[in-house]
Amino acid sequence: MTSPARSAHFLAAVVALCAALCWSAGAVRAADGRVPMPDIPKALGERCVAETDFMRRNHMTLLKHQRDETVHLGVRKAETQLDRCLTCHAVAGADGKPVSYSDSGHFCRSCHDYAAVSIDCFECHSSRPGQKAQGASRDPPDETTLKLLGYLRDKRR
Repeated sequence: MTSPARSAHFLAAVVALCAALCWSAGAVRAADGRVPMPDIPKALGERCVAETDFMRRNHMTLLKHQRDETVHLGVRKAETQLDRCLTCHAVAGADGKPVSYSDSGHFCRSCHDYAAVSIDCFECHSSRPGQKAQGASRDPPDETTLKLLGYLRDKRR
């Protein structure tokens, strides 16, 4: 097969794939014509640290802020730890135990998969409540680290 013919077949395959994807996207529309929203599991706790609409829009900002306070300053507040989020938002599997992030039913994946947004929290943190983190140490920073952090903090000002 010549190179132009190979390119034509490839282009035809790409066009067919795009057409199939566009058709399937239209096929999953809700009866009222709107695109369906993700199926977000209900939280187990009585109340979140903030209102639902606020959390849906701002959770990443809050997570980044907490990450900076924890990683850079050693501040650990019980009410804002990721494990607490996972405790309320855990989704149980068939065995009754919370599923891990690798399971498509995991709470975080309901929106992240829908929005095609990757998430790297669970490269270090456990994706199930009550399990020990797999990554960074939870030891408080030593004196040298605190001095370095102070120096860096002063440089930012």
